[in-house]
Amino acid sequence: MTEKNITTKVQVLAYNELNQEDKNLVDLAKEATKSSYTPYSHFNVGAALLLDNGVMIKGANQENAAFAGICAERSACYNAGANYPGVGIKKVAITAFQNGDFVKEPCAPCGVCRQALLEFEVQAGHPMEVILIGRDTIYRLESIKSTLPLSFTEF
Repeated sequence: MTEKNITTKVQVLAYNELNQEDKNLVDLAKEATKSSYTPYSHFNVGAALLLDNGVMIKGANQENAAFAGICAERSACYNAGANYPGVGIKKVAITAFQNGDFVKEPCAPCGVCRQALLEFEVQAGHPMEVILIGRDTIYRLESIKSTLPLSFTEF
């Protein structure tokens, strides 16, 4: 038997350490939480994408009584795919708001969203930077693949 260690490099930043492009994306993700429809979980998630053509798109989670809603990340990337087919996603920023404030620790995408975003990353042919936003701390990862290390990408 052999063992293999899988590590993920994460930069830990404060908002004031971001460049202006990243600040704009973080601000849009925070704004997107206001568009959430969460009458059951009361956990408002916002996502913002920066496309390769410079367009920024936001998405917010949407719930329903059958618990067949959609997460903010897929809301945003499916919007991008529908309205900008063939345009890659350069960056994604994600945050959550609950109980009157943004979450203290950065919030990572669920497994379904990780796989969906990974497929958009593969289609783009380049890494999609990930910015996870907490109230006081921001995590930056080089690629969505780093959030799903044992992924399958051969479609």
